[in-house]
Amino acid sequence: MVVKKKTAKVEAVVLDEDKLHKLIASLSIDGGEDGVRQLAHTLQSCLELTEPVQQIQLVKKAGSQLEALTEEQPDEALLEACLHTLSLVYTSLQAKNPLRRAIASALSSVPAWLQERTVNSLSACLSNCVSNPTSDRYPHIVDTITACLDGFALGERCINKLLPEVLQFLHKGLSEYLQQNSGLAGRHIAQAQLMHSCLSAVKTSMLVIQRSQETISTALQAEQRPCKLGDTLSCLLGCYTHILTDEDFIQSVQSTAGMAVVLLIRSVMGCGDEVASVVCSLLCSSAQGLDSAPDWLKQRCEGLCTGGRPPGVSLYLCHGALAMLSWKGTLPGPQWEKLLLLVPNTLLDLDVSIKESSTAMVVARVLTLWSSAALDCLQGKGQPCPPHLLQSLSGGSELQHQLLEHIYSHWEHPLDGVRHQTRSLFRNLLLLHQTISPSTCNPTKDSYIRELTQGLLGLEWHMRGKYGSLGCLVELYGAGYLLDIQPQLPSCLLGLMGDQTLAPYASDLLERLFVSHKAQLASEATAADKTAPEEWMGHWHQTWVTPLLQVLCRARLDQTTYILDYFLPKLLRCSPSSLAHMVQALQDTTPCSTGLSGSRGALGALMTCLRAARAQGVVPSSEEGLWGGLVPLSLLQQALVHKHDQVRMDALGLVCESHRSTEVLTSQEMDLIRHFLPPNLNSQSPGVRQQTVSLLKKLLCRMKDSTVLLQKRLIQERDQEQRDRDQHTLHLYKEFLRWLCVSLLEVLLPGASFSKCLMSLHLLCLLGQLFTFSTGPDVFALGEVVTSAHAQNVLYCIASNFLEVKHLASALLRQLPRSLVGLQVQERMRCVLQAALDLSTSTRPFDSVSAAHLLNMLLHQPDLSQALLQCAQKQGLDFQPPSPPPQPSEALMLEHNTLAVVQFLLHCLQLEVSRAESSLLQAAASCPLYGRAHCITAVLQHLNTETLSQSEQWRCLVSELIAVCYRMSNVVSPVVQSSSPEGLIPMDTDSDTSAGLQKILQEIQPRDTNDFFTSARELDTHQEDDHTQSQTTHTPSLDTGGEGYRVTAQMVLVCCWRSMKEVAMLLGQLCQSLPLHYTNDSAHTHVGLITEEQVEGVGLYFRQQLLQSRHRGAFELAYVGFVRLTDMLCRSGSQALQQLPARWLSEVLEEVKSSDPSSKLCATRRSAGIPFYIQALLSSEPKSSSCSLLKMTMRELITLAMPSVDRNTDSSTVPQVHALNILRALYRDTRLGENIIPFVSDGLQAAVLGFTSPVWAVRNSSTLLFSTLITRIFGVKKGKDEHSKKNRMTGREFFTRFPALYPFLLNQLEEAAATVESDSGQVKLHPSLFLLLLVLSRLYPSPMDGSSSPLGLAPFMPFIMRCGRSAVYRTREMAARALVPFVLVTQVPSTVQALLQELPPEPGPKIQHNHIHGTLLQVLFLLRSYQTDSHRPLPGGNGISNTLRQRMWLASRQNGCVVTRGAFLDVLVCLCGPKISLLDDPEVGDLRQEALSILMASDLVSSDDSSSALGPGSTQYLLSLARLALSAGVEIPDLWGGPQLSGQLLQCLLRCPQYEVRELALEGILRRLQEEEEEEEEKKKKKRRPQWRDETTLSNLTSLALHETHPQCLAKVLSVLCVLSSSWELRWRDGVQALSQEGVLLHLLALAQKSAHSVELHCAALTLVSQLVVQMVDSNPQGASAVACLSQWGALVCSCCSEEQPTEVKLTAAKVLVDCAATVLSSPHLPLGLSTTVSLWRSLFLLLQDEDQEVRDSASDFMSVPSPLLGTDVAGVSVCPPVALDSGVGLLCRLFEQWGQVPAGVLALTEWLLGDEESNDEAVTDEASTLDEEDFLFEKGDLNLWAEPVQWMKLLHRQLGSLLITFQQVTGTLDPDQVQQIQTLSTQAKAKALSSQQALDSLPALPQFSCTMEHARLVLRHQRATLVLDVLERLR
Repeated sequence: MVVKKKTAKVEAVVLDEDKLHKLIASLSIDGGEDGVRQLAHTLQSCLELTEPVQQIQLVKKAGSQLEALTEEQPDEALLEACLHTLSLVYTSLQAKNPLRRAIASALSSVPAWLQERTVNSLSACLSNCVSNPTSDRYPHIVDTITACLDGFALGERCINKLLPEVLQFLHKGLSEYLQQNSGLAGRHIAQAQLMHSCLSAVKTSMLVIQRSQETISTALQAEQRPCKLGDTLSCLLGCYTHILTDEDFIQSVQSTAGMAVVLLIRSVMGCGDEVASVVCSLLCSSAQGLDSAPDWLKQRCEGLCTGGRPPGVSLYLCHGALAMLSWKGTLPGPQWEKLLLLVPNTLLDLDVSIKESSTAMVVARVLTLWSSAALDCLQGKGQPCPPHLLQSLSGGSELQHQLLEHIYSHWEHPLDGVRHQTRSLFRNLLLLHQTISPSTCNPTKDSYIRELTQGLLGLEWHMRGKYGSLGCLVELYGAGYLLDIQPQLPSCLLGLMGDQTLAPYASDLLERLFVSHKAQLASEATAADKTAPEEWMGHWHQTWVTPLLQVLCRARLDQTTYILDYFLPKLLRCSPSSLAHMVQALQDTTPCSTGLSGSRGALGALMTCLRAARAQGVVPSSEEGLWGGLVPLSLLQQALVHKHDQVRMDALGLVCESHRSTEVLTSQEMDLIRHFLPPNLNSQSPGVRQQTVSLLKKLLCRMKDSTVLLQKRLIQERDQEQRDRDQHTLHLYKEFLRWLCVSLLEVLLPGASFSKCLMSLHLLCLLGQLFTFSTGPDVFALGEVVTSAHAQNVLYCIASNFLEVKHLASALLRQLPRSLVGLQVQERMRCVLQAALDLSTSTRPFDSVSAAHLLNMLLHQPDLSQALLQCAQKQGLDFQPPSPPPQPSEALMLEHNTLAVVQFLLHCLQLEVSRAESSLLQAAASCPLYGRAHCITAVLQHLNTETLSQSEQWRCLVSELIAVCYRMSNVVSPVVQSSSPEGLIPMDTDSDTSAGLQKILQEIQPRDTNDFFTSARELDTHQEDDHTQSQTTHTPSLDTGGEGYRVTAQMVLVCCWRSMKEVAMLLGQLCQSLPLHYTNDSAHTHVGLITEEQVEGVGLYFRQQLLQSRHRGAFELAYVGFVRLTDMLCRSGSQALQQLPARWLSEVLEEVKSSDPSSKLCATRRSAGIPFYIQALLSSEPKSSSCSLLKMTMRELITLAMPSVDRNTDSSTVPQVHALNILRALYRDTRLGENIIPFVSDGLQAAVLGFTSPVWAVRNSSTLLFSTLITRIFGVKKGKDEHSKKNRMTGREFFTRFPALYPFLLNQLEEAAATVESDSGQVKLHPSLFLLLLVLSRLYPSPMDGSSSPLGLAPFMPFIMRCGRSAVYRTREMAARALVPFVLVTQVPSTVQALLQELPPEPGPKIQHNHIHGTLLQVLFLLRSYQTDSHRPLPGGNGISNTLRQRMWLASRQNGCVVTRGAFLDVLVCLCGPKISLLDDPEVGDLRQEALSILMASDLVSSDDSSSALGPGSTQYLLSLARLALSAGVEIPDLWGGPQLSGQLLQCLLRCPQYEVRELALEGILRRLQEEEEEEEEKKKKKRRPQWRDETTLSNLTSLALHETHPQCLAKVLSVLCVLSSSWELRWRDGVQALSQEGVLLHLLALAQKSAHSVELHCAALTLVSQLVVQMVDSNPQGASAVACLSQWGALVCSCCSEEQPTEVKLTAAKVLVDCAATVLSSPHLPLGLSTTVSLWRSLFLLLQDEDQEVRDSASDFMSVPSPLLGTDVAGVSVCPPVALDSGVGLLCRLFEQWGQVPAGVLALTEWLLGDEESNDEAVTDEASTLDEEDFLFEKGDLNLWAEPVQWMKLLHRQLGSLLITFQQVTGTLDPDQVQQIQTLSTQAKAKALSSQQALDSLPALPQFSCTMEHARLVLRHQRATLVLDVLERLR
C-alpha cells in the first residue's frame, strides 16, 4: 500500500494591519514598466491577496522577475522596498509553510550583483527579530533560524553575518526555558510543549555552530582577550550543562544536549588530540586532561566534572562523542585511542547502575553506535591501527568478553528496541573479529567462533536472543557451517513454530538459513561446473521441504499454527519452484492418512502449502482451471468441511485469497463457497469466526474490484464473445451474491445460536458496506431479495443477550432499505419506542442495552418527538418535547431528537429517583434506575457535541443530569458502601451510613434463617400510601396476580451497584465528550456546555466513591468513569483543571500517611478503591513526560511500605497496609509500562520485609505485593510447569536489571540461614526465608556465563546449602531447588561429589537426618537439572558412583529414617533408572547390582511385620522403592537382570498393600504400553509381546481388576486392560479360576453403573465393557442378540451421552460409539435389536450437537469408519460435526431400508421431531418460567449455546420426507401397533400445537423484546408440532 506523505498546510501571509499598509504603500509607484516596477507590482498584488496558493504563484513570478533584473540604474528605493518586503514576509511565516520555501527560492535566484544587498536586507529583518523578541515568539524565531540554514545559501550567509547576535538570542531563549520549566509541575501539556521548544532550540544552536565552524575559530583566534563570542559560547555551554544535569528534562533533550557539548568543544578546539583529551576528562569526571582548553571552557567543563552528577551525564556525553567526532580512517593520536576504549567501559559501568528501561535503551543504542565507530576506525584506508587497539578489540579480549556479557544479559530484555540493538552489537563484534583476523576466515579453524557457536547452540530455545545471534553467524559464515555442526536444526526450529512468542524469531532464523544454504549450494555447484540445478535442489528440498511436510502432516495443529503465517510464504518466496515438489510429495501420501489424531494430515498440509503459494502469487491464477490443475475439486470440497478448523480455514483461504485483487471469480470458486458456508456458519471458536469473516471479506472485495474491471471492459471491449463472457460472469456474480444474502438472512430465526447470528450479521454488514442493499437500478440490487420478514428478524436480534450481536444488528439495520424496517410507519415506531422504554426499566441488566440500541436507531426518525409525546400521555407524564425546527437537516434533526429523548428519560429518571428515595425496595423491583441512566449515556455517545445549535437547552440539561446522578448515587450508596454489601445483614456502626441502612433493613427485615436470600419475598403494597400504588400499576410485567412485588436481596444489590456503574459512566461521558466552558490567563473565554466547577465537582464525587465504597463492583466502575475524567483534565485547555490531578494526588497521599482506624479512608484487606484512585491519577500522566508525579508517588509509597521501628502498633500499620496495596495496583497497571521498572527492587524489598511484621494485615498485603512483583519481573506464567525455564531468568540478567537486590537478598539470606540449624531439634522458621528461596529458585545459570561466576552468584551458595539443614521439609525442598541456578553446568559433578562426601559413611549416634535429607535433595535436584540441560553423561573420573556405593547403608534397613532412605533411593533412580545413564556403563552396572540387592531385601519384596509400622514418610519411601522396581521390571528390564526378575518385581508391586504403590506401578505399565504402541506404529512392525508381559502378570492384572477397592487404582488397571485387550484377546482369570466372557461383562457393567461418582473409573469401565461387547458381537453377530446384558450396555452408553454428564464421560461415550459404529450401529444383523440401536444413534446425534467442541469433533469420527452405505465422497474422511450430523441421519435412513424397518424408522424419527424432553413436564416449566426470569438474575442453568433445535428439526423433516417416499414405493402398509402409535403421536402433536399457539397469543406486544427466551421456546414448540402433523398426514 502506498501511503501518501503528509503535505504541509499552505497558509496565507499574516501581518498586522499597520505593517501590511506600510509595505503596500512602499511598493505602490505609478508609471514606468521597467523590471523593478513590475516586481513591485507583483509583490503588491501578492500582499493584497488572501488565497495562499495564488500567493505562492505570484512569489514564483516575482522570483523570475528578480532573476531578470539588470544593473542599469534601477530605482534604488523601490528595489530596497521589494527586497525588504520579501525578507519581512519570509521571517514572519510559520514553520513548514510552503510559501516560505517559495520566498527562499525567489531570494536565492537574485543575480550576483544583487546578492550582497539581499543578504543585508534579510539580515536586517532577522536582526530585528532576534534583538528584541517576546517570549511567545521564541519558537517561531528559532524555526526561522533553522529554515535559513536548510538548503538556503543566502540565509546561511545572514546567520554567519549575525553570528554573535543569533547565538546570544539562542542563549537567552534557552535560559528562559530553563527558568520556566521549574514552575510547570503537574501541567503536562505545557511541559510537553516546553520540552519540544527546548529541543528545537538546542538542535538549532548545534546547527548554527556546525555551519559557522570557520567563523567561530577565526573570531576566537583573532581576539585573544576574553571576547564577546567566547562569553556567548560559554553561556550556551552553561545551558547545555544545566539540561544534562537536570533530571526533569526528558531524555531526547538531554541526549541532544550531550551532543551539543561535544560539538561546541570540537568547534572551539579543532580536531586534534586535545579534543579527545577534554572529552576523556568529562567522561572520567576528572579535571586532569582539561589543561589544553581555553580558560572559559575549562571552567565550564570543571562544572560538569563534579562528583554528584547523575549517571545519565556520562551516557549522553558518550553518545555526543560518538556522534559528533569523526571516527573514519586513522585516529589523530593516542588520546583518541584512549577515548575509543573508554566509551564502552563507561557504558558498561552504567549498565549496572541504571534502572529505567528507556535509559537501558539509550545505552544499548550508544554501544551499537560505538561498535560501528570502532569498525569505521579499523576499516579506514590510512595507516595500520595500533597493535594495542587491535588486541583490545579482537575476539577473546577482555573488552569483547564484557560486551558479550552485556549482550547475554540484555537479549531477553522486555523492550524490543534493546533486543534489536544487542543483536546489532553482536553482529558488529563478529565483524570486528573478522576484520582484525582475516586470515582465519574458515570458521571451523577459528577457535573463538567455534566456541561461540557451540555455546549458542547449547542454549535453551526459549531464549529469544539466541535466534538473532545465530542469524548473525549465518550471515557471516553461511548456513552450511551451522548445518554441519547440528544437522537437526531445521526440524528443531520447525518444532518451535507452535509457540506464538518464538515463531517470529524461529522463522526469521529459518529464512536466513535456507536462503544462505541455497546460495551456498548454488555457488558450490557453479564452482564444480555442475550447471543442472536438479541435483543440488534435491539436497536443498531434502534439508528444508521434507521436514516441513513431516511437521505439517504429523504434528498437532496448535504446534503448526504459525508455519502458515511466518514460514511458508518466506520459503516459497525463496524458491517458487518448490511448490510442485510439495504438491507431488503430499499427493503421493494417501489423502486420508491423518498421522496422529489432532494433526492436519496430508490433505491439510496440501491446503496449507497451496494457500500460502496462492497468496504469494506462486500458483497460476484460477482462471486456467483450478490452480493450474494442481488439485482435484473433490479434495478441495473435502477440505472445506474437514473436521479440523485450521484445515477448513486453509482451504477457504486458498479459495478466497489471491495475489491480484481484481482476479475474476470462477463459477467453481463460487460453488465451493456454497459448499463451505452452510455447515460452517455455526462455529464456536471466536478465532475461526474471525478468520472466516476476514477471508470472505477478501473474496467479496475481489468480487467488487473485478466487477468494476468487468464493467469497464464491457464499455471498451469490441469483441462480442468476450463481452458475452463478461456479461455472463456479472450474471453469475449477481446470482451468487443474492444467494449469499438470502442464506445469511434465513438463519436469523428465533432460537438460532449466538455464533451463527454473529457470523451471519458480520457477513451481511460486509455485503452492505461493499455492495449496499439498494433496490434501484444497481448492478446487483441486493435490496430486492431482502423481505420485510428478514428485516424484522434482524430487528429482533437486538434483543439477543450477546452485546456483539446487538451491535451488529443495529449496524445492519442502518444499511437495510428503510421501507423494509418499517419504522416510518407511525404505529410501528410507537410500538418499538414503547418496547425500548419498557426495556429501560427492566430488572434484567442486558435489557437496558437493548433499549439503548433501539433508541439510537429511532433517533434518525423525523417523527420521534410526536411518538414520545404519545408515550408520555399514555403514562400520564407531564412532558413537553422541544418543538422541532422547520425543514431540519439530518444533523439538526438528530440533535433535536437526542435532546427530546434525553429530556424524556431524564424526566422519568427524576420521578423514579424520587420513588427510590422513599422506597429502595420498590425501585429495585419495579424501576431499577440504571436502565434509564444507561440509555442516556448511550444516546449521548452518538452526538457530535462540537456543533450543537441549542446550546442553552443543553446547558440546563447537563446541570440537571449531573444533579440527578448525585441523587441516584445518594440513594444507592448506603448499600454499596456497607461493609457487607452482598445482600447480607449490614453491620455498620458508622453513624452516617447506618441510618440509610436501617431504613433498608426495616423494609427487608431478614429472618434468622438464610432462606430469605434464596426464596423471593412478597411485599404487600397495600400498606404503602396511594401515591406509590398509583405509580406501580404501570409495571404489569412485575405483577404476580396481586399488587405485589417480587424482590430479593440480590435484586436490591444489583440495582444499587449497577446504578453506581451507570452514574460513573454517565458522569465520565459528560466530562469527556462535552466542550468545556472556561476562561484562561488571556481573559479569552472558551464557550462550552460544562463548566470548570461542574468538572471539579464530578472529580470530588468520584474521589468520595473511590475512597469510601466497599463493594468491589462499585469502586471498579467508579474507576472507569474517573479514568475518563482524568484523561480529560490533562487535555483540557483550562490551567486550573490541568493542575487538579497533582493536587488530588498529594492530598490523598497525605491522607494515607496520617490514616488510622478512625480515618474516613476505607480500610479493607486490599484498601478497596484507594489504589484505583491513585492508579487513575497516575496513568493520566503522559508517557513521554518526565513522569514526575509517578516518581514522587513511588518514593512516598515505598517509604511508607518499608517497616520501621516506631510503627508496630495496630493504628500505625494502616498507612503501611495502604501503601503496600497501592504499590501492588501500580506494579500491575500495564499503562505505566516500563516506567515502573526502576521501582521494582524497592518494592520487592518492602514485600520481603513486610513478611517479618507481627501484624496479619501487613503480612497479607506483602504476600499480594510479592506475587504481583514476581509476575512483573518474570512475566506471566508461560506454561503449566511453575519451574520451567520459560518462567525464569538467568542470574546475570536478573541482577543486571535489578542491581539493588543483590546485596539485599544476600544479607536477608544470610540472616535467614543463621536461624536454620536444627541441631537443637526445635523448629525456627524465619518469616522471609520462603520468599527468598522462591525468588532465587526462579533464576538459572546461562551456559554462556563462562567460568567466572556471573555477578558473583558464588556468595549465595553456602547460605542456600545451609538452608537445606532446616527442620521444615518444604524449606529443604525449596533450598534444593534454589541451589540449582547457582551451580554452573560445568561445576555440577564436583558440587555433587562434595555434597555426597558430607554424608556419613556409616551409621553413628550423632547423625542429623534433616541435614542428610537436605543434602540428598540438593544432589537429586542438581542431577535432574544436569540431565535435562546437558543431554550428555557426567565427565569420567568424577568418583560419584564410588562415593555412593560407600554410603549404600543409607538405603538399607540400617538407616532407621525412612525419609532419608527414600531420598537416597531417588538419587539411585536418577542415576540407574534412565536408559542412557549419567554414568559410564561399567559404573552404572555395578551401581545397579547394589541397588538391586537393596531392592530385593527391602520391605517391598520381602515383607515382614515391621514394614507395616514404618511411620511418617513410609509411603514416600515405598514409592521410591517402587520407582526403582519399575525401572528394573518394566522400563528397561534387559539392563537390570532379565525377564524372571521383572515378573517377580511386578507381582510384588501389584500386590503391595499401599494403594499409592499399586497406582504408581499401573501408571508405569500404562506409560510403557503406550510407548510400545507408538514405537510399533512408527516402525510399522508386527506386534510382538514383550518379555515382561507374561501369563502371571496378565493374570495378576485381571484378578486385580476384579478385587481392587481403590477407585483410582481400579481405573488405572482397567485402562491397562483396555490397551492390552485391543492388541490381544485377554483370558480373564481370578487367581487360578478362568472366567467366562459373559460373567466378566456382567461384573464390569455393574461396576460401570455404580462408578458414576468417579469420572476416571466410570470412563475406564465404560471403555473396557464396550471393547468386550464389540469383540463379542464381532465374533458372533447373529448370536449376540441372545446375550441379555447387551441392552443394559446400550442403556448405559445412552445415559453417558446426556447433556449434564461431565465432558470426560461424554468424550468416552463418543469414542465408544465411534468404535462400535461398524460392528454394532450399522451391522446388517441388528445385534442389539432395533430400539436399542436407534437409541444409540439418537445418543450419537445428541453428542454431535453437544456444547463442547471436543465432544462434537470426537463424535464426528464415526464418518471416518469406512461403511459401504456412505457415499464415496465422504467415506473415511474426517468431517466437521454439522456435516457428520446431516450425513449421519441420512445413513440411518438408508439403514432402515437395509433392515427392512422403514415404517418403524419413520415413527422413531417423528418422535424425535416432536421432541420428548418437554411433553411430560410442560405444566411445571410454565409455572417455573414465570419465576425464574425476574428472581434469579444470573443463574440461567446449563444452556447449550451451540445446539440449534430449529436446524435439527428442519434436518429431520427433510430426511423424513425422503424416507416417506421410500416407504410409499416399497411397502406402503402398516401393522396395527404402528397405526395406534400414529394415533397417539397425532393427538400429542395437536395438543402441543394448540397450547403453544394459545401461549403465544397471551404474550405482550412485541414479545421478541420483552420475553425473548419464552417466545423462541413457544415458536419452536409450535413449529415442531406443525411439522409432525404434516409428516403423519403424509404417512396416512
